[in-house]
Amino acid sequence: MSFKSPWQTLSVEVKYDNPWIRVEEHQVINPAGNSGIYGTVSFKNRAVAIVPIFDNGDTLLVGQFRYPLQEYHWELPMGGAPGGESDLLCAQRELKEETGFSAGNWQQIMTMHLSNSITQEQGFVFVATDLMAGEMELEETEDITVKRLPFEEVFQQVMSGEITDAMTVAAVMKVRLLDLA
Repeated sequence: MSFKSPWQTLSVEVKYDNPWIRVEEHQVINPAGNSGIYGTVSFKNRAVAIVPIFDNGDTLLVGQFRYPLQEYHWELPMGGAPGGESDLLCAQRELKEETGFSAGNWQQIMTMHLSNSITQEQGFVFVATDLMAGEMELEETEDITVKRLPFEEVFQQVMSGEITDAMTVAAVMKVRLLDLA
């Protein structure tokens, strides 16, 4: 089904641009017919998360300090897929980079939009099985701790609010609903 936008864009001005994001201010006529502004953040990479599942049902979380929140967070391994890189290749790269593991089987289980009121950012979630250990290949901006624990424990951390990362929460819930772990 196709819908016509109730917004009219009068002009767009780039306020900030770096290799990861672009921030724009849009002069608009809103749905009520009044002048206004709308700010958007355009992400230059797609978000890709991985739910690694071991034969016994364990999974991996990565812990790292998240600068924007000024907090340490536990979440699924994930990263950004630049244009030209497939979502699957990004998932494979990020799993190896952040945990050292590679996987023999991959299944995409989710596509989502993150914070769609101000950004076009898309997220993709993969389940990785037939896991093989290897060496981590961290980027210079990463200081990551990896922990392996039962998937049910991760699910309980999501339910209690201990894990708050949106992609991790959505992915864990979907894996649980699909009974994949």
